[in-house]
Amino acid sequence: MENENIKDIIEELLQERKFPKLRETLLEMMPIDIASVFDELSEDDLSKVFRLLPKELAAEVFACMDPDGQEHLISVFSSRELRAILDEMYVDDTVDLIEEMPANVVKRILAHTPQETRHQINEILKYPDDSAGSMMTIEYVDLRKDMTVSEAFEKIRKTGLDKETIYTCYVKDQRRQLLGVITVKKLLLSPSDAIIEDLMETNIICVDTYEDKEVVAKMFDKYDFLALPVVDKENRLVGIITVDDALDVIQEEATEDFERMAAILPSEGEYLKTSAFKHAKSRIVWLLLLMLTATFTGMIINRYESAFKSLPILVAFIPMIMGTGGNSGSQSATMVIRGLSLDEIRLGDFFKVLFKEAAVAILCGLILALVNGIRVYFTYDGDMYLATVLGVALITTVLIAKVLGCLLPMGAKLLHLDPALMAGPLVTTITDTCSVLLYFIIASSIAPLFGVIL
Repeated sequence: MENENIKDIIEELLQERKFPKLRETLLEMMPIDIASVFDELSEDDLSKVFRLLPKELAAEVFACMDPDGQEHLISVFSSRELRAILDEMYVDDTVDLIEEMPANVVKRILAHTPQETRHQINEILKYPDDSAGSMMTIEYVDLRKDMTVSEAFEKIRKTGLDKETIYTCYVKDQRRQLLGVITVKKLLLSPSDAIIEDLMETNIICVDTYEDKEVVAKMFDKYDFLALPVVDKENRLVGIITVDDALDVIQEEATEDFERMAAILPSEGEYLKTSAFKHAKSRIVWLLLLMLTATFTGMIINRYESAFKSLPILVAFIPMIMGTGGNSGSQSATMVIRGLSLDEIRLGDFFKVLFKEAAVAILCGLILALVNGIRVYFTYDGDMYLATVLGVALITTVLIAKVLGCLLPMGAKLLHLDPALMAGPLVTTITDTCSVLLYFIIASSIAPLFGVIL
C-alpha cells in the first residue's frame, strides 16, 4: 500500500481514537515502512502514534526515521521512554543518531546511555568518518575454539537476541585475536559434540579499522558477504560490518559521485530539506570555475574572427563540433569511471584503455565524418571544402575528446582524487575549448588547398 494511503488511514484512526486498530495496522508493517509514514506525520500525531508501538519495534522504527523526527521524539520522551528506546538500539545505530543530533540532544542521549555503552560509542566515534571503524558494530556472537556445537548454540540462545546478526559467528582467543569464523548453517549440519576448532574456517577475509569505507563496500559486492569482521593492527576482533551498513555506504558514494559528475560539491542533506542558499553554495564554485574555463573558447573564436568573416557558414557548425566533442568525452569518462569504481580498470591498464578509446574514437569519428560529409555535400551545392573541414574536424575532435575522457579520470585516480571529478561538465568544457581550436586550425590550414581565402 502507498505511503499516502497508509498516512490517511493512520490519521483517520487517530481522529476516531481507534487506537487498538491503529496499533494492529502498524504491527502488520515493516519498520522501514512505518518510519517512512512517520516522517510525514505532524509532530503531535507522531508523538501519539509512536507510543503505540511495542518496545522492540519502536527501537527499530526509531533507527530508520528522519533525523528531524528523531530529534522531536527525543524532546518529548520521558527519561524512562528514552532509556527504553536506547536500550533496544544497536550501538552502531546509536552512533549514527549521535552524529546527526545537535549538542544539547546528544548530551541527553548520553545521559540515558549505560556507561559501558557510552564507552563503546566513544570507541567507534574516534575513528575517521570514512573508515571501517566508524561503520562497524560491536554486537556480534563470539565463540571459543574449544566449545562443542551444543555449547555454541547455548551461547547463541543466551546472547543472540542483543546481537545485530547471528548467522556468522566469530571464534577468538583470550586476547581477542580472531582465529576463525563459522556459520550457523555449518553448526546446524554438524554433530552436537563436534569441536568448533575442527569446523571453523581459518582462511578469514577481514578489514582493518582504518580501511576506507568504499573499499569495504566493494568487498561485500565481490565476496557476497552478509557480515565482515573488523580487526585492529594486532589482529584483535573489534567489531563487524553488516551488509545493510555496506549498502548505505554504496548509496552514499553513488550519490556523491553523481553530484561530482554534475559539478556539485557533495551534500549530506535531503534535497527538499536543504535551503536554496546551501544548494547555491554547493554549485556556485564549480559554475564559476567552468565559466572562467569557457572564456578560453570565446578567446579562440575572437582570435579566428577573420576566418568566419570571410566564410560565415563556418560559425553555424561550431555548436555541432562542440556538442559532438562534449558528448564523446562524457561517454569515455563515464565508461572509464565505471571501470575504475568496479576495479575492472586499474592504473596499470592505462595504455590498454588509451589505445582502446583511440580505436573507438577513430571508428566513431569516421562514421560521423562520412554521414556529415554526405549531408553537407548535398545541402551546400557540393562544397568539398566545407565537407572536408567538418569531416577532419569531427574525427580529430572525437579522438581528442575520447582521449581526454580516458586521461582525466585515470589521472585523478593516480593523484588519489575521486575520478568522478573529471566527468560531465569538466570534460565537456575542456573538450569545447580544444574542439573549437582544432576546428579553426583545420579550416585555416586546408583553405589554400581548395583556393579558399580566409
